Amino acid sequence: MQDDAFIELDGVEKVFDVRKKTGFLKRERRQVRAVDSISFTVARGEMVGYIGPNGAGKSTTIKMLTGILTPSAGRLRVAGIDPSRERKRLAHRIGVVFGQRTTLWWDLPLIDSYKLMHRMYRIPDGRYRENLERLVELLDLGPLLDVPVRQLSLGQRMRGDIAAALLHDPEVLYLDEPTIGLDVISKAKVREFLREVNAERGTTVLLTTHDLQDVEQLCSRVMVIDHGRLMYDGPLAGLHEVGESERTLVVDLERELPPIEAAPARVVKVEGPRQWLAFPAGESAAVLVARIAAEYPLVDLSVREPDIEAVIAKMYGEQAEKAQRAVS
Repeated sequence: MQDDAFIELDGVEKVFDVRKKTGFLKRERRQVRAVDSISFTVARGEMVGYIGPNGAGKSTTIKMLTGILTPSAGRLRVAGIDPSRERKRLAHRIGVVFGQRTTLWWDLPLIDSYKLMHRMYRIPDGRYRENLERLVELLDLGPLLDVPVRQLSLGQRMRGDIAAALLHDPEVLYLDEPTIGLDVISKAKVREFLREVNAERGTTVLLTTHDLQDVEQLCSRVMVIDHGRLMYDGPLAGLHEVGESERTLVVDLERELPPIEAAPARVVKVEGPRQWLAFPAGESAAVLVARIAAEYPLVDLSVREPDIEAVIAKMYGEQAEKAQRAVS
């Protein structure tokens, strides 16, 4: 393990016993491996994306990191603490936001939830007031403080939950779908806020999401999990390389011409004087653009980055093909 690691997983597994009804008074017992021998470290102050399809093992991992679940095997530490054995001690050092489940009191006004957390976490009065004022302003919670949580929309509740998770100055923040239900403007505000929290306070952030723009805009490192196994761990650029992703060059010519010839790019679509060229994400766009500009009557062009979701889907497809070949 790294000396500077704040979060450490070494060969961590989580197996659930599932009973399925197979007939009258008969049940079949089988084991489901939700997390399969995962190892990784996260340094203090890192902001890491942890992504994968539904059922991949993301939420199970987060629940083990918070102490809600106990690993079936392997070693897990957060700030040197075993979460499942010292859950109360760890609780003061972590913040958690589960997109589909709230930590707020359902029938109480939002401000009352914050007052209760003030006491629960024994936050010094001055620090509590300072944090609350800042969070309310940045997340636009002022008009919502006296509204019962049950009357809040999903997006409003999400902002309320994010504030609740940060009131006690946690050292690490686990975010499970933090922008679900938010409109475009609210998403931008939340992302900017998370960037500030990470930069100003050095808060370690582990982010799981289906909105891949969250990862693209917040995380320099991404981990991809599928069927409980870690498929990729590295920079976003490297993910495109592993998935053999392509960028798209949209070229507007002065007039309609035959398809542009500029290897390694290839024309994938032509509409009048406009042509779309696909080329490997690892290739330099500048070299390609210079070549086309020198050889063709160019009016305008733009480069479109690859869609990470498509890259991951391709990775899953290749993984499934390998598994199928191994079986056959």
